[in-house]
Parts: sequence; C-alpha cells; structure tokens
Amino acid sequence: MASSGEERRSDSPGRAGTGTEPAAAADAAQLDTAEDFEVLEEEEEEEDDLSELPPLENVVRPPAPPREDSQPPEQGGGDAPGDPQEWLDVLGNGLLRKKTMVPGQGVDTRPRKGQDVTIRLKATLEDGTVVEEDPALTFTLGDCDVLQALDLCVQLLEMGETALIMSEAKYCYGAQGRSPDIPPNASLTLEVELLAARDAPDLELLSGKEKIQLANRKRERGNYFYQQADYVLAINSYDIALRIVDSNSKVDFSPDEEAELLDVKVKCLNNLAASQLKLDHYKAALKSCNLVLEHQPGNIKALFRKGKVLAQQGEYREAIPILKAALKLEPSNKTIHAELSKLVKKHADQRNVETEMYRKMLGNPSGTSTPRKCKDKLPWSIPWKWLFGATAIALGGVALSVVIAARN
Repeated sequence: MASSGEERRSDSPGRAGTGTEPAAAADAAQLDTAEDFEVLEEEEEEEDDLSELPPLENVVRPPAPPREDSQPPEQGGGDAPGDPQEWLDVLGNGLLRKKTMVPGQGVDTRPRKGQDVTIRLKATLEDGTVVEEDPALTFTLGDCDVLQALDLCVQLLEMGETALIMSEAKYCYGAQGRSPDIPPNASLTLEVELLAARDAPDLELLSGKEKIQLANRKRERGNYFYQQADYVLAINSYDIALRIVDSNSKVDFSPDEEAELLDVKVKCLNNLAASQLKLDHYKAALKSCNLVLEHQPGNIKALFRKGKVLAQQGEYREAIPILKAALKLEPSNKTIHAELSKLVKKHADQRNVETEMYRKMLGNPSGTSTPRKCKDKLPWSIPWKWLFGATAIALGGVALSVVIAARN
C-alpha cells in the first residue's frame, strides 16, 4: 500500500531537511510553537496564486560560482570513464550532469511526473565520503520531496538503469549545507538505480489516516523550504498538501479524522500566508488568512498575519482592531504587542499627514488654527462672482431654449 512507501520517505536521507537529524526535529517543533509568528506552523495555500509556478530549476537560489574542478572534462575520444560523450548536461548549464553506468530497459520505461518511484541511492562528497545511502528510497516524482538533482534526473532514467549524477550545490543542499556531514556549497556525486515506478495512489480511496499522513509529509516539506528561504517551493508543497486535504473521498472518515484533516488544512493555510507575505503577495496572503478565519475565527496566527498584511498595504485603520482582537486572545504575546504599538504610531503619523494636507487645501498651510468642520459648506471657498456668472449662463440657456421652442 502507498502508506508503507510513504513512511520510508520521511526517514530518507535523500529528502533534504526531513531526515532524523536532531536539528531538523528541533526546527520542526519550532515551526508550530514559535511566538514570533515568523516561522511556519502549518497552513494552507490559495489556488489563485499557485497555478503558474516556475520550473523547478528556476526557483532555487542562485548557484555559487562554478569551480574549475567541477567542469565537464574536455572533449576527446576514447571510451574511458568520464568521456564527455557519455555525459548528459541535464540543464545545459554544466551544473547537473548524468552518465549511464548500467543501461536500462528502454526509453518507454522512464517514469512520469506524479508517479511514485523507488530508487537505490548512494551519495558521496568530492573526497569520497559517503553521506547518504538508501537501498529503497520512495518519493513522488516532481513533488520536490527530495533533492532537486534527483527530482530532475530520475525522470531521465530507464527502468533498471544505474547512473552517476554529478551535481553542484545548487541542486543539492545549497549554501547552507546539511549539518554535520555536508558542508556549505558542497557538490555531490549520486549513484542512482531506478528500481520501480507506479502510479500514485488514488486520493479518493485513501483512508482518513493515510490522507492525513500524506498531507502532513507535504506540509513538513514546505516547512523545510520555508526555513531555507525557498518560499516559492514552500508554497508549492503547501499547495500539494491542500489539494490532498480537499480532494474528494469515497471513504467515510471518523469525526476525529475529519477534525485532524481540518487541523492540517489550517496549518497549511497559515504557513501559506507566511510564505506569501515573504514574497509580498499581499492579496494572496489576505485570502489565505481569511480562509483560516472562516474555519477558526479565533486563530491568533491568522489574525496576526491578516493585520500584518493590511498594515503592509497601509490600511492601518483596519489592521489595528484585528491585532487588538489577537492581543485580547493572548494578552502576553510580546510580538503582537510590538506590532500593534508600531501600527498605532504609523496610523497617528498618517493622520497627521492627512490633517496637514487638508489644511493646505483649505488655505491654512501654517496650521495655526484647526480647520472647522461644516456640513453645510463646501471644503473650499468659491468666489461669488463665479457663482453668479454660472447662474446667469444657466438661466440664459433656459431662456434660449424657450424661445426656440416657441418659434417651432
């Protein structure tokens, strides 16, 4: 069943950031409890903003300058290992190359995006140190569940093929590396064998427990990307998790499973809003917050982020009562206190600017006296001669119309 394969994924070293390292576990715990609301908890994403994601290779951080020793070998003849004619430049930039070591069963046996694939993986550093090894790593191809080098290259493998993949850090663990065994900006050599490929399980037939587990894995992958500041990929993962949660089902769920699925959805939406805020997608973030509040009107994180979105748009008058509502729910939260104080000051400054503007419009630029409010008078003075002139013109037009009508 798909669930057993999925369980292998969560422990896989090839899945960056979702292994069993203590640091990763600590980060995952922080996502759901952090007071500052800047890291993710678990939230959903919105459909409008995620329909046209860039290709996988275009949404990661810029690569480090390539080193001379990482370039493909010079062109030349011969059949020795490393012959340039045997290497495929996967993306055309020299940063990700693939070479077949053991041929597969033909091009028609290549896996498709969306399928669950199982591979044998061995990853080594340039000095030969083995940093990852998994005899049966299973993941959904194209879902960004694993290293991008794998996601991009495994779709080029034939069934039974064994290949070497030489990847720069951009498509592995990037500038941050993976503590303690993979240093920053480390290139990796991946030995990969394609063992199996099968269609992903039908979401409509998943049990409540299976659907919850699958959605949580995608959400946790989004949390990893958020921590790596890859907000587009984070949104992609939250979008996948939300599609799983919202998919139709032919299986009856228990009330507890329904409640847990709603909890996963709310967490994804909250984290989606946080990611959209990082990308200045305010309209999308506001929609994500509102979706949370439809289910949980007292969700503090959604209230806080909605207030922050409105503040970013200069809507201080609307943002302040929302933050006050959040603070009322959690009076000791220092982050909400600080944000609310900042907004109150900005709102006061905004009102001062508006008041000065009104003074200038009313012919009182010095500000020595406060302009009086008068419901029955126009906010600016109109010379009487202009008013009488306009009246005369209007009356003249009426008289002319009467004369023309009489002649006819």
